[in-house]
Amino acid sequence: MTDVAIKRALLSVSDKTGLAELGQALAAKGVELVSTGGTAKALRDAGLEVRDVSDLTGFPEMMDGRVKTLHPMVHGGLLAVRDNPEHAVAMAEHAIGAIDLVVVNLYPFVQTVMRGASRDEIIENIDIGGPSMVRSAAKNHQFVTIVTDPADYPTLIAELEATGATTLDFRRNCAAKAFSATAAYDSMISQWFAFADQQQLFPDMLAVNGNRVTELRYGENPHQKAALYTPVGPHGRGIAQAEQLQGKELSYNNYNDADAALELCAEFRGQDPAVVIVKHANPCGVAQANTLLDAWNEALHCDSVSAFGGIVAVNTELDGPTAEAICEIFTEVVIAPSVSEEAKAAFAKKKNLRLLVTGELPDPRRGGLAIKPITGGLLVQSRDNGAITAEELKVVTKRAPTEQELKDCLFAWTVARHVKSNAIVYAKDGATAGIGAGQMNRRDSSRIAAMKAAEAAEKYGWPQSRAVGSAVASDAFFPFADGLLAAAEAGATAIIQPGGSIRDDEVIAAADEAGLAMVFTGMRHFRH
Repeated sequence: MTDVAIKRALLSVSDKTGLAELGQALAAKGVELVSTGGTAKALRDAGLEVRDVSDLTGFPEMMDGRVKTLHPMVHGGLLAVRDNPEHAVAMAEHAIGAIDLVVVNLYPFVQTVMRGASRDEIIENIDIGGPSMVRSAAKNHQFVTIVTDPADYPTLIAELEATGATTLDFRRNCAAKAFSATAAYDSMISQWFAFADQQQLFPDMLAVNGNRVTELRYGENPHQKAALYTPVGPHGRGIAQAEQLQGKELSYNNYNDADAALELCAEFRGQDPAVVIVKHANPCGVAQANTLLDAWNEALHCDSVSAFGGIVAVNTELDGPTAEAICEIFTEVVIAPSVSEEAKAAFAKKKNLRLLVTGELPDPRRGGLAIKPITGGLLVQSRDNGAITAEELKVVTKRAPTEQELKDCLFAWTVARHVKSNAIVYAKDGATAGIGAGQMNRRDSSRIAAMKAAEAAEKYGWPQSRAVGSAVASDAFFPFADGLLAAAEAGATAIIQPGGSIRDDEVIAAADEAGLAMVFTGMRHFRH
């Protein structure tokens, strides 16, 4: 059996979008309309003849509408296998009429949660009859058409206008979509109970869901497939919600790197102009200054080689002069809360450059879970949203940092928490001087960061490396003094690190001998 004629339809929707037009198209084909509550009223208001579901079941809606479609006259009409003789006999014996089409979308549970409704109101917006009808119809899609998304109404109408029936392919597609809808719906209820109602960070069963936004050209590499999803239900704005003003389609790597840039840039939300340059998910230049153009120049000076083909994020409106400067090098993506008309005009000359507008930057201290797949399972942890203030730092050396060294320490620490471990960041006067990322030991990260600073000095003709007089941040403690000594050799004068090594005394003694000021944060920021 392939095509199925539609003779009776049951409609019960919370989202009335396109309902009147659909009802009129069904009535024009002689389809009997059966409905409930507000849906029946909306159809009648459109001038359509509608049969109440209570006429079908012989029972009135009861218990404040909790019980209306949970009845054998409904589910028998949905679940009966039409070419099964035993089912046909049961239908005839109990006067159960077939239902050929079900149009259902569910109570607005998520919307109710998002507007801060009371617990009782949230519970009342857990749909029971709707999902039951959806699942019954979807299971029996060989004979029944289930439509849960108003976006599918035009296709349904087109099929009916062509033949008065629906095709098996359409019914299969709608059934798959229907089970996804009920799964996501139950997932959101599960999440609300676990996280909001019961305050469980790690529930016994973790429900993960998402709406596909788009399929991407490919994944991390051309032989991999990829897609972008956004969470079902309440979520903040981020790179996935950014508006693309121009440029080529974003790739998997573009999204990943742009997210890293936005996350770091959000650390400077509401502060002086800041620029972040990211390459392969690691910052290669970060700076704050009085103007955005100055911040761009300072960030670029940290590692102009790596900045080529990178991702740029700014924490304030992107102006024309800064946009013109960014256009002087090849840049893949630029991200800003807003963009001036002058900046748009500058970027328009670079047709392939992707320009993203985010609106308000995300809150760097927001909560939530981070999920990472591993072989045979998932690793789940709370987001690393920890932060340290100047008052919480512990001075452990004989010399305390100066006011400027303390500012540079905190700036370097802010950047280091977004650098892949092992991470070392040199910073001076609100700008990164050198960044060492992702090395297998901390000493090599120190040396690489110092080398980057030396290369920049040579390229720009500075009298000395900006590592001289800088502050150095380490994302984790120095297990030996060698990493710290490498920083001292490069000219650093202040160190910020978590502390906690069994050799802290040895490291502190080495810092004292080198005349360094060192502070402990008591907080580690590994990033793998």
